[in-house]
Formats: sequence, C-alpha cells, structure tokens
Amino acid sequence: MQRELPYFDIEGAYGGWQAWFRDRWMRVGGCAAVTACDTCIYLQLYRGQAHLYPFDIQHLTRADYVEFGMQMRPYLRPRYSGVDRLDIYITGLGGYLYDHGVTLGLVPWEGEHSEADTMRVIQRQIDAGLPIPCLMLRHQAPAMLDLTWHWFMLTGYMSYDGLFFVKVVTYGSWRWLNFHLFWQTGYARKGGLVLLRD
Repeated sequence: MQRELPYFDIEGAYGGWQAWFRDRWMRVGGCAAVTACDTCIYLQLYRGQAHLYPFDIQHLTRADYVEFGMQMRPYLRPRYSGVDRLDIYITGLGGYLYDHGVTLGLVPWEGEHSEADTMRVIQRQIDAGLPIPCLMLRHQAPAMLDLTWHWFMLTGYMSYDGLFFVKVVTYGSWRWLNFHLFWQTGYARKGGLVLLRD
C-alpha cells in the first residue's frame, strides 16, 4: 500500500528551501516558515484555498518564494530556541491563515503518542489529501541528524514487507524513511505533527 500527495517544483527544487533566504536568521532558523509557506502553496494549488500565496501560483520562482518567506516571517520568526513547540507553530500559521480569510483547523499531535496511533493518523491525513507539518527535536540515530531541531513536511506513506515508511520533504528534496526509526527518537521530549482539519 502506498499513497503520495502531489507537490510542486520551484526551479528544480521539490518545495521550498531555507538556504535561499537572504536573511541570515531565516537561513539558519526559517524551517518553520518554509513548511508554512509550502502548506499555503499546497492548499492553494490542490485544495482550492485562494489568496494564500501572494504571487503567481502557476509560475513558482525562488525569488517570489523568498519574498513569501519574508512575509511569513512575522508569524513564524526565527528565535533563539527555534520554533520548538507545536503551539508556537499553530499560533503562527493559524494567524497567517486567519489574516488571509481561511478558517482551517490546526490540531497538535504530540510526539508522546504511540507509534501505532501515529501511523494511523498519518494515513488518515494523507488519505484525506492533507500534508503534515512535522517537528523533530533531538534524535539518537545519526541517520536523522539533518532532521533534528527541524520542521519539515510529511507527504506520503508506504507499507512494504511489514514495515511502514513516510515520505519526508525538506531542503528542496524528498526521501522515504522507516517510520519506526523516525518516531522512536530515544528522548523524552519530542516534537510532533500538526494536523490540518477542513
């Protein structure tokens, strides 16, 4: 069983990338804003939510995306400890959506939920055509190093040979990750998911 959501290219990149930003703090800590920007573009392209992206949605460019990120910055600004809680993200993205006339539920799914329950909620979201902003804090596995203290998107799932995989989108690219390894961080304090609700 496999399900992947459609996504979008920006001049050869798969979604946005914080390295494009001219602002130093956005390059270092703009990952939350990137996932919020990607979410808004996705909602306008594939869910019919107008006015979320302020430029030409049919011709996505890096220059426009960088400007969009700077418009998102006041809602999800980089900070010393990062956007390290789901409620900070929900307040920020929720504020942007509200200011642009969109009423969309944003529900926290904390990292303390069980692996089995989280697999089910990921499947429900993706099956409903909704991408999932995700926060990972620390992780003991070296393979997860580039995802630690980082926001990224989940846009697909796959079951194969008794294993469950998730499609992770970040840094202008994507990859499949074993969900058991992904969710079992080895730390008590975890990140989690933000679930979009129509």
